[in-house]
Amino acid sequence: METAPRLGHEHLGFGVGLRTVHYPYILEHWPSVDWFEIISENYMDSQGRPRYVLQQIAERYPVVMHGVSLSIGSTDPLDFEYLEKLKRLAGEVAARWISDHVCWTGVAGVNGHDLYPVPFTEETLRHMAARIRVVQDFLERPLVLENPSSYVTFRGSTMTEWEFISALCEETGCGLLLDVNNVYVSAVNH
Repeated sequence: METAPRLGHEHLGFGVGLRTVHYPYILEHWPSVDWFEIISENYMDSQGRPRYVLQQIAERYPVVMHGVSLSIGSTDPLDFEYLEKLKRLAGEVAARWISDHVCWTGVAGVNGHDLYPVPFTEETLRHMAARIRVVQDFLERPLVLENPSSYVTFRGSTMTEWEFISALCEETGCGLLLDVNNVYVSAVNH
């Protein structure tokens, strides 16, 4: 079954990762950047100044969201409490897309605070593709997945990383956030 790409957005131009140290400068100068990327988890549960500044920025600039806790490769059930917070924040800032990593981040409901690699197999591909479809339907926004850096290779992998990620994007219509540093780290490690 062929899935149409969900990334039918205009070219956004040059973006910058939003960090708290940037707040005073941005609010005073409103710099000439085209958009800002936020770390989703830094704002999902926050109120106060970070959320206020984000709202001010979102009124003037497009915002994209990048997360580190979706755990799309996990065998744990999807965390719909997390997804609900993600969706709510995306609506508040009119996020153009939501991105995360091709990885898993924990097991048995415990977040390991790292981006763990997945084996590149047909079984993993089918598992992740099914989860991606559910997430995209739930979020009602384009999902973009970033290639992770990897420090190990699974003996059971039956395809290369690029074959796996390409198939994942083709089957689900999700986008690819290509992290060149992660390509380099993986190349050095393998």
